Amino acid sequence: MDAPDAELIHRTRRGDADAFGALFARHRALVLAYLVRRCRREDAADLLAETFAAALVAVHDGRAPKGATAAPWLLTIARNKLLDARRRGRVRTATVERLALERPPATDEDLDALVAIGRDIDRALAGLPADQRAAVSARILEEREYEEIAREQESTETAVRQRVSRALRKLRAELGEPNR
Repeated sequence: MDAPDAELIHRTRRGDADAFGALFARHRALVLAYLVRRCRREDAADLLAETFAAALVAVHDGRAPKGATAAPWLLTIARNKLLDARRRGRVRTATVERLALERPPATDEDLDALVAIGRDIDRALAGLPADQRAAVSARILEEREYEEIAREQESTETAVRQRVSRALRKLRAELGEPNR
């Protein structure tokens, strides 16, 4: 589906499972990359499921974003899931259980796929122009505020936001994710 995120969210709320599948397909690599860099790869797969399960609940509860892209919202959910898991010392599956989803055990092939995705993302990041790579790394991977990044790069917040946006667009294209 080539629909914008806002439309996919709206259609998901109306019960279109394929729309949520498209949203997942569009953003899974970014969310997974975020998680793989912050925890064990086995936990990253669990947290990816937790993130999208929580997003689905939020959509149906009317708490989804209205903006053009769901990426920042999904990364915020992933961050919160990771913090919760660290606080408890394990990955919690309450949201998955609420949705009555059964999580199959991760296989060696699944874990190898996570490593491969990480390598693909590293390669895609390396292919970005230096200013975009620095901006997206600082914002997405390091979770720093635009204002702080702008000061460090002696630039404006608007310019940093544009660099991040362009970098994410290029990463989606490089990783085979559809553009919006």
